[in-house]
Amino acid sequence: MPAEFTTQRGHQVGKAPTQDHLLVFYLPDRDEWEASCARMLAAGFQRVPSYNPYWDMHGRTFEDLDGYRVVLQNAAWTM
Repeated sequence: MPAEFTTQRGHQVGKAPTQDHLLVFYLPDRDEWEASCARMLAAGFQRVPSYNPYWDMHGRTFEDLDGYRVVLQNAAWTM
């Protein structure tokens, strides 16, 4: 699951529209999920309670300095 977060030095961006605008990654493997959560913290994201408690049941929500949120969900994606 390659992904990339980018920045531009000297460029200010606005805050996220709301606390419920999310980028969600589904990671069904528990070890992969735990390792990914640790990498989010190491990258400088803050762990925060989710605005919608649904995401806290099987996932963790992280927020960057601009208020954008990423959820790492320890579950498979289903429709």
